[in-house]
Amino acid sequence: MNVYCQTCWWSDDWSGYDYGIDFDPSQPFVNQLRKLLQRVPVMNLFGLYTTLVNSDYTNMVTSLKNCYMVTYSDVSENLVYGSFVNASKDSVDNLMSEKNELCYETVNCTKCYRGFFSQDSEDCNNIYFSKNCLGCSDCFGCVNLRNKKYHIYNQPVSKEEFTAFIESQMQSRDSINTAKVQAMEYWNKFPQKFIHGTHNNNVSGDYIFNSKNTRDSYCTRDTEDSRFCAFVTAGLKDTYDFCNYGTGSSLLYEVLQAGDQVGKITCSWLVVSNIFDVAYSMFVVGGKSIFGSVGVKKGEYCILNKQYNKEEFEKLRAEIITQMNTMPYTDVRGNQYRYGEFFPAELSPFGYNETTAQEFFPLQRDKAKASGLNWREAGDKSYNITLTPEKLPEITAVPNSIVNEIIGCRDAGQCAHQCSTAFRIIPQELEFYRSMKLPLPDVCPNCRHARRLLQRNSIVSTKRSCQCAGQQSTNGEYQNISAHAHHNDSPCRNEFETTYPPNHPGIVYCEQCYQQEVV
Repeated sequence: MNVYCQTCWWSDDWSGYDYGIDFDPSQPFVNQLRKLLQRVPVMNLFGLYTTLVNSDYTNMVTSLKNCYMVTYSDVSENLVYGSFVNASKDSVDNLMSEKNELCYETVNCTKCYRGFFSQDSEDCNNIYFSKNCLGCSDCFGCVNLRNKKYHIYNQPVSKEEFTAFIESQMQSRDSINTAKVQAMEYWNKFPQKFIHGTHNNNVSGDYIFNSKNTRDSYCTRDTEDSRFCAFVTAGLKDTYDFCNYGTGSSLLYEVLQAGDQVGKITCSWLVVSNIFDVAYSMFVVGGKSIFGSVGVKKGEYCILNKQYNKEEFEKLRAEIITQMNTMPYTDVRGNQYRYGEFFPAELSPFGYNETTAQEFFPLQRDKAKASGLNWREAGDKSYNITLTPEKLPEITAVPNSIVNEIIGCRDAGQCAHQCSTAFRIIPQELEFYRSMKLPLPDVCPNCRHARRLLQRNSIVSTKRSCQCAGQQSTNGEYQNISAHAHHNDSPCRNEFETTYPPNHPGIVYCEQCYQQEVV
């Protein structure tokens, strides 16, 4: 492929029309589009570079300042490592974070200040190893608390007791690792709501917020009348089968990475910024009525990167759609792709193992290749490690020269996390650890990301029953603190779709039972 840096790709020094070709009715249309994709320049990283300040090593982002190795993020500042982090600042190693500050190793937290090793919490300050807390401050190892202060494992303590306890628990890497295990074991003794989400009406899936009539979706916000959508930032309507971005857009079908006021987009990849009526196109920006094109900016009535008048465009588009149904593209496994199907997987320039698909549906190399999927072979990882993980000093003794060390990852490639086997500490990261009095990590960023993913529920839903048995949970671990009028002392009969799998060690309650226990 012809890859340009962002500055060159977004410049006016080249035009997608320079690569235009005539439609050949004797060849499957997708074949012709594939050849076009291999010729037209594509951007090295996905993002609007004009909104990035000192944030070169980021991907699928906008409006960042002083950010490093961050993906799927917008309007943030001073971030190091993270994914789906929005409107946040001065934080390291977070996943699904919004409007947070000074946070470390959090998952699905919103509007938190100084949150550490916590998840599913909102409007909290100075919390450690806590889950599903709202409006809380100065809490350690807590779960399901509302508007509480100075609590350790859900028990109230004095300010002095809390301060002393934090100092004892956060003093070393070993004590922190022990606290992680203890906190997660404690969390599982309390009921969790079957879905992560608030302010919803008629939704299913998980991590859904401020949405209505949104079904079978995952990690979406402000979404309406849509289904099978994932990782939606805000303001998506009337959409089916969509992933990534979506801001202010509608009428998308079988689309990947599109947003910023776009509409009526079909079977396309990376369509952004005030564009309407697009199908089978990639890397197109602005304009309207574009079919089967790559790298066209502000185009109109364009097919295979050639411009036509309106009548010619509509006639040729109809001819191509007919041809796509009578002469479908056939992949290496014999699968046929007609009009209305997304691009064949073999057209992807990426290996399956370097996409987010691997995070949700992991495959081994042989299985992926047997399924006709691309695979990126691991590069050389023979790094000259200068500091082994067991010799990392505690944060109070870390010298400035640590940024010059090549640190060995504790997993040493013996995991399934695409371990890089070695890593560095960058100055911005070191400053954060010092100010927060946190130990240096002893595993590489890839392994840290993989561990956070394990704290996030899967995208796969299953049907389950509420685990409230009347006065207690079905496993006897949790005693209800209030009566549940809708079933009294009998087991709750409510059923639901949930991303908590049947073998999850925790307790899953329906909405009614859960609200009785924590609100």
